[in-house]
Amino acid sequence: MPNIKSAKKRVRTNSDARALNAAFKSDMRTAVKRVEKLVSSNDTDNAQSALRTAVKKIDKAVQRGALHKNTGNRQKSRLSKKVNAL
Repeated sequence: MPNIKSAKKRVRTNSDARALNAAFKSDMRTAVKRVEKLVSSNDTDNAQSALRTAVKKIDKAVQRGALHKNTGNRQKSRLSKKVNAL
């Protein structure tokens, strides 16, 4: 455990940031799974609207730094391919 005041603050700050990033990632993963489920059930209209929300959530996670930019782009690309294939 840290002894210095600033180090204690960094531990607190890092744990808060980790919790927020986990929440962003979880929300994003749920949106991605929703799109994949709609794609597997061949529901085109709902899949397209779910894709829009999933892309927004992926972009937010990238903007926050919870995801790397290339990872976000790769996920968006793969989801778009699946929806466009319907």
